[in-house]
Amino acid sequence: MLGEFEYLIITAAAGLGERAYGATIREEVEASGRSCSIGALYTTIDRLETKGLLKTWMSDATPERGGRAKRMVSITPSGLSAAKEFYETVMRISRGASWVANQSRSVL
Repeated sequence: MLGEFEYLIITAAAGLGERAYGATIREEVEASGRSCSIGALYTTIDRLETKGLLKTWMSDATPERGGRAKRMVSITPSGLSAAKEFYETVMRISRGASWVANQSRSVL
């Protein structure tokens, strides 16, 4: 089972597609309201890659980065399955929560 931060990183990488690398993933995670240090980000990316849930590779050097390459990230089929399982588990357990039930009633 994934942790919340792992789920956020996998979800951000999946949403970014070919534009997924450290800086863009960090921006997506922080846009969700969660703080994200660069150290925590890359430690988690390394852990997810070791688990086979993400894969990384170095891109070609880019002029906008002063000739430096980016560490690109993509989600693996196992990562997709793990993220779906996490999401479905959270949704299933949340159905009976009072804040979910109260929100449903206020919408009606």
